[in-house]
Amino acid sequence: MDPDDHVCLCFRVSLRKIRAYLRREDPPVASLISECLGAGTGCQWCVPFLKHLHAQHQRGEEPDLKISPQRYSEARASYRASGERDAHVVREVTAESPGTATPGSADPGAADEMEPGA
Repeated sequence: MDPDDHVCLCFRVSLRKIRAYLRREDPPVASLISECLGAGTGCQWCVPFLKHLHAQHQRGEEPDLKISPQRYSEARASYRASGERDAHVVREVTAESPGTATPGSADPGAADEMEPGA
């Protein structure tokens, strides 16, 4: 994804905004990313991806999603229609390199709700 591509499509929150928020606020838990313009609090499609970005930040890596904006948007449209995430897309994008998983990042699809200030 490019920095200006949207991670949270409901609230149009870009990867650049999320990166800046992570650098500036250094949230201890991924759910606090919801304070960045409401990211993750709409349809909740982006929650596992926000968790992945947070885990990368916690490891000192540049947060990034390895998916084209078109494929990301198409997978989100399918999620909106069916209510089910494409597990293959989530696994592909959020796959951790061996030995780099952080506590709580093993199942990025678990606990899919993000509440502001949670």
